[in-house]
Amino acid sequence: MLGISACLGGVACRYDGGSNEITALKNFVETGQAVLICPEVLGGLPTPRCPAEIQGGDGFAVWQEQAKVYDTEGTDLTEAFKQGAITAFEELKKLQITALVLKERSPSCGSRLIYDGSFSGNRIEGVGVATAYFIQQGLPVYSEENWQEMRMT
Repeated sequence: MLGISACLGGVACRYDGGSNEITALKNFVETGQAVLICPEVLGGLPTPRCPAEIQGGDGFAVWQEQAKVYDTEGTDLTEAFKQGAITAFEELKKLQITALVLKERSPSCGSRLIYDGSFSGNRIEGVGVATAYFIQQGLPVYSEENWQEMRMT
């Protein structure tokens, strides 16, 4: 079974209260082939919320305590992001999820690119906090930009 970022499945859980619905991914959920998950909401963050970015590295650096997640008001959201990743993984494990399709460029779910922490729109190579955790736990992660490359089993 597949896990998909809730925003990609049409849930209005993005920081700005919107979604990034992709019909093909939503169809996997509607046909029982996938479940939706939002690590940020599971970490206790509200919708809407201030934009957040990782400062000092990417999601792997956050888990190594070398980087932190801050919002535009300067609030340290690192622990909420980490707890959301852990909670999401526990849910995914219970459901026997074997792969994920997560929202690219998200500070939680990005799998190739994230924003650089300056809130200027600049992107860097790297992964989000939840993606780093999922990879460390052995789950393959794709994005809405490359999910067609995965093997559906």
